[in-house]
Amino acid sequence: MPRIVISGGGTGGHIYPAIGIANELIQLDAETEVVFIGGADRLESTLVPQHGFRFLPISVAGFPRKLTWRWIPVMYKVCSGFTRSLWLLKSLKPCVVVGTGGYVCGPVLFAAVLLGIPTVIQEQNAAPGLTNRILARWAKAIYTAFETAGAHFPVERTMVLGNPIRRTIGTAERASETYNSLGLDPDRKTVFVMGGSQGAQAINENIMDALEDLAPFDQQLQFVHQTGKTDYKAVKVRYQESSLRHLVQPYFDPIETIYSIADLMVCRAGGMTIAEITACGIPAIFIPLPTAAGDHQTLNAEAVANAGGGVVLDQRTLTGHKLAEEIIRIIDNPEEQQGMANQSRQLGNPYAGEEIAQSIFSLVKSNPQI
Repeated sequence: MPRIVISGGGTGGHIYPAIGIANELIQLDAETEVVFIGGADRLESTLVPQHGFRFLPISVAGFPRKLTWRWIPVMYKVCSGFTRSLWLLKSLKPCVVVGTGGYVCGPVLFAAVLLGIPTVIQEQNAAPGLTNRILARWAKAIYTAFETAGAHFPVERTMVLGNPIRRTIGTAERASETYNSLGLDPDRKTVFVMGGSQGAQAINENIMDALEDLAPFDQQLQFVHQTGKTDYKAVKVRYQESSLRHLVQPYFDPIETIYSIADLMVCRAGGMTIAEITACGIPAIFIPLPTAAGDHQTLNAEAVANAGGGVVLDQRTLTGHKLAEEIIRIIDNPEEQQGMANQSRQLGNPYAGEEIAQSIFSLVKSNPQI
């Protein structure tokens, strides 16, 4: 029975790719045992068990950007996490260790390197995170989602495969029944607003400010809006005060149904968001999070926009009026909209997870030490 350890966490952007890879490994070989190692008090400690995988906790902490006294407790946690990682890997004896980013990967993959266990990493964004940039020097394979990320890694070990997403993403067909079940009109263009699973206050506020300018187009447009829990009530009230047909919820699950009818996205530009909408071929108005580490969301969005699959708006100068103008401009130009959809789909790879899993198994089989 092959045993594979996966480490990645802190945010959903690192955890969901890890879970996606785990699922694909099991799809390819049902006897594979996948074990996750992550932060004891981080998001992965909740999400991973919910998806049915064994989870082993370690203590983790991120280093402050500046040299302060806070480095002392951080060093203690990191050393403790590294020591436990060594012990866990010695006990588990995995054939490979996979890292998907976040500082939790550091002690786990370093321990694997010291023990002679092959490692691979998967990078979701156009600008790689610090942990993956450091760990890449020892990795047997590096899987990236964007060509631009490859510039930071050894060419001979880097493969641009995309981000692993659920197999059901991009497979749902546009159907009248879907519109009917959601209370929407199949003859109107559907704009899907999504700030992520927790919502995005800046996107919510700009959409609310844009509703007055969008109202004259209420016979052409309708909105599906994922608000997150915090802004749900306020956003719903504003839609109810407008004449636009709408469906507003804090969170949509399964999201595949909404993707199947979306003609235009208004969204952030995290690596997984882009992976999903390009797999579906949906034109997008990206509003990157300006405080994202390394401004990676802007780089992600620009990679799609430069290929013709979307446009990028700067949150710092954005107004509701500007956002409304961009929505109307795209919806009023069906040829441009279709061209954006085609370019978006060309960038997507719905089989990224399967290809990454196949590569990992090939590595395992070709390594004489395993």
